[in-house]
Amino acid sequence: MAGSTTAERGERQQESSGPPPVRRLRVRRLRTIIILAVALALLSAGAVWLLYGSQWLRVERVSVSGTLVLTPEQVREAADVPVGSPLISVDTDAIEARLRQKLARIDSVDVARSWPHGIGLKVTERTPVLLVQKGGNFVEVDDEGVRFATVPVAPKGVPALQLALGRPDTRAASLRRFGESRLVREAVRVAGDIPIDVARATRSVKVRSYDDISLELRGGRTVAWGSGENGAAKARTLTALMKAAPDARHFDVSVPTAPASAGS
Repeated sequence: MAGSTTAERGERQQESSGPPPVRRLRVRRLRTIIILAVALALLSAGAVWLLYGSQWLRVERVSVSGTLVLTPEQVREAADVPVGSPLISVDTDAIEARLRQKLARIDSVDVARSWPHGIGLKVTERTPVLLVQKGGNFVEVDDEGVRFATVPVAPKGVPALQLALGRPDTRAASLRRFGESRLVREAVRVAGDIPIDVARATRSVKVRSYDDISLELRGGRTVAWGSGENGAAKARTLTALMKAAPDARHFDVSVPTAPASAGS
């Protein structure tokens, strides 16, 4: 039998030196995928161990900032942060809820992880705008009408709230129509609109009814404010009126377009 020709031998040589078969390519790809999958699994397992199982990323300290009346220790105690636990597993929402529940003086709090070992508590306290005397103590009321704390000494510069609703029959009618909480909110609204210079001199905000709120200032001066409506206009009018009549004792801005002053 005659041997293969030179041309046939050349074709076979070219085939043997050409690209690998499809099957070999698939095997190589599968091997690469398996190696990558194993590497990814090992990395994931290592990350989970680092975050949850190792001693490197655990809570060691709790920092507190923003306190004015509260002490950092009071905040830490109320927060009850699980020191020693993995930092990643700390429930920041639960810490915030505990602080709000236990410390009514806290208006808002930001709980943040501080890698690698800390929890930060940034506190914003409520600020009193009015005081309600209760026995020998004073209840602080914030700008939302929330009564959040009772203190034995009145904070300086915070006016007292007086609910002077008149005769028992008048008082009952006013409370039935508006409710005490609504009247307190109106007083808070007025306190927030008082010009800064006047606020410093305000000793009390007196509420006789929804539309009869007045201010008692140092030196026996008074301001008839009316309702809590049109507060910005009343504030501007009062500032101008006090400049025009610096010796007056009584001011009326209940109708800001028709103000009045009297006494000297």
